Amino acid sequence: MSEAKRVKTTKTIGTHNGTFHCDEALAVYLLRQTSTFKGSDVLRTRDPAKLETCDIVVDVGAVYDANILRFDHHQREFNETFGPDWKTKLSSAGLVYKHFGKEIVASALNLPVENPNVELVYLKMYKSFIEAIDAIDNGISQYDTTEPQRYSSSTDLSARVGFLNPAWNEKVDSAGVDARFEQASSLTGSEFTARLQHYASAWLPARDIVRTAFDKRQSAHASGRIVLFESYAPWRDHLYDVEKDAQLDTDSLILFVVYPDETGGSWRVQAVTKEGEAFTNRKSLPEPWRGVRDDKLSEVTGIPGGVFVHASGFIGGNKTKEGALQMATKALEWQ
Repeated sequence: MSEAKRVKTTKTIGTHNGTFHCDEALAVYLLRQTSTFKGSDVLRTRDPAKLETCDIVVDVGAVYDANILRFDHHQREFNETFGPDWKTKLSSAGLVYKHFGKEIVASALNLPVENPNVELVYLKMYKSFIEAIDAIDNGISQYDTTEPQRYSSSTDLSARVGFLNPAWNEKVDSAGVDARFEQASSLTGSEFTARLQHYASAWLPARDIVRTAFDKRQSAHASGRIVLFESYAPWRDHLYDVEKDAQLDTDSLILFVVYPDETGGSWRVQAVTKEGEAFTNRKSLPEPWRGVRDDKLSEVTGIPGGVFVHASGFIGGNKTKEGALQMATKALEWQ
C-alpha cells in the first residue's frame, strides 16, 4: 500500500503553539490517559485550517463544544465551572477533566465508572489538584483581599511549567519548544498520577476507617458526639463529609475524636474544628486543663495517666485509651 493510501490510525490532539501553560500541558496528558486518545500525536498551531484536521482541540480555537471535541475557554462568553456548586472558571485542564476525568479515575482505580469511589476520587482530584490550575490560568486570586501581597511563590505546578518555556533571550526553534511542551505535559502528568495514586492507596482507606468509627460513635459516648478510632488515620477531611452524608444537624456534630498517638504508647483527644476554620474549635478542651502536663494534669482533670493539654485547648493526651475517652467525656460535659 502506498503512503498516499495509508489510513491514518493515530489520533491528533490540537493545541496552540508558542508559550505553553500548565492547563493545556495537563489537558494533553489527561487525554492520553483515555482509551480514545491514548498514544495521540500533538499538533501545536494556531492555524484554523490545521486545527480543523485534529481529532480534538484544547485551549485554542475560541469554541467550547464537547459534541465536536473542541475545548477552549478564552472566548468572552465562556463561564463554565466544574458544576453548579463551584465558582472557579475552568481552563482547558478543568474542561478536559470534567468530560473525561471519570474514565481516567476509574481506569486508575481499576473500578467501573459507576462505582461510588470513582465519584469520590474524581471530585477530590478536582478540588485538591486541578481547580488551582484552572484558577491560576484564569487569573483568579486565592484570597479576596485588599492587602498588599506579603510574599510571592514560584514553586507551584503552573509556575514550574512556565519555567520550562525558553527564556526571552534563548534561541529555540519551534521543534525545540514542542519538545519542551512534551516535558511540561510529562511533569503535570507525573504529579497528577502521584496524587491520584495517593488518594487511591491512602485517602480512600482512611475514609473507610472514619466511616466505620463514625457509625459506632454511640459506643464511645451515648450522645454520639465523640468518635473513637482504634487505629490512627487522617480523619479530619473525611469526618466533615461523613457528617454531611448522615445529615447531622448542628447540635449533633462531632465535638471530639480519640485516637492512638502515631508514635504509639499513648492516646490523644482532639477537638474538631469548625469546617473551613483551621483554628476555631466546635468545643475546646476545658480552660483549667490547658497548658498543664503529667501528674498535675491528672490532678486537675481527676483522670489518671494525664500527659498534656495544649495551651490552646485543641488537643490533649493520656497514657491509655480509657483515660483519653474519660477526658473527651468530661470535656463534652464541661459547661
